[in-house]
Amino acid sequence: MSNEDHRPEPSQAPEHRLRRELPQEVPAPAPGTTRTPDEEQEPGPALSGRGRLAKALWPPRVTRAQLIVALLLFGLGFGLAVQVASNSDGGSALRGARQEDLVRILDELDDRTQRLQDEKQGLEHQRSELENSSDRAEEARRQTDEKERQLGILAGTVAAQGPGITMTIEDTKGTVQADMLLDAVQELRAAGAEAIQVNGVRVVADTYLSDSGKSVSVDGNKITQPYRFKVIGKPQDLEPALNIPGGVVQTLEKEQATVTVERSAKIVVDALRAAKQPDYARSSSQ
Repeated sequence: MSNEDHRPEPSQAPEHRLRRELPQEVPAPAPGTTRTPDEEQEPGPALSGRGRLAKALWPPRVTRAQLIVALLLFGLGFGLAVQVASNSDGGSALRGARQEDLVRILDELDDRTQRLQDEKQGLEHQRSELENSSDRAEEARRQTDEKERQLGILAGTVAAQGPGITMTIEDTKGTVQADMLLDAVQELRAAGAEAIQVNGVRVVADTYLSDSGKSVSVDGNKITQPYRFKVIGKPQDLEPALNIPGGVVQTLEKEQATVTVERSAKIVVDALRAAKQPDYARSSSQ
């Protein structure tokens, strides 16, 4: 055998040498997938479901829209809390009242309801009389005279008498103010007072009270203590209205005033107001 038989072929030697110098082939990633730098460096241990949830929730990522919604919800909750608190404060006075006081307030509400029902029945009775009377003109004239008398009492142009109460307020400290007496007038009106007189001054719809030094003025007339209210109405309604918890009597007593309320079968209200002629209003029947 000659030396030429053992010589390698020229085409095979360079090919084997080239394969040894190339790096190992790495499979290409699937289309549409990306790998982070951490995954390229080291894959790391696989996370469990709880771990992935914790990683997604923390650290929190708050957007501007989420922040606005949170502020709106906070404002809504704060408003509801304030509303509930105000409603609770409004009923605290009644919750702290005694049982007999609550019964008295309930009776007063029932009496007011009954007065409204009686007034409704009276109006319906007048309408029936007008409809059924044989002499409608005479009946209408009679009712007109009665209505004029009633309006005169309310306007203070005629004297009145009837059952009612007398309330006397002793103010030796000079702490009673006009707004306290005005509260008494309004409470009496709400309880069904039909005529009121304070120290010789008739109280009507447009009466005003103002402070005048250590005393009070009614329609510009200065009055001094003791303040004496003569009130015509149902005594069973007027007196409890003044003595309700937190009412007129308790408010005046807190100012160190002495209040006395007496019922009477006959109260005379004789202070009069001059009838005013309206400047512009005229009867539509003229």
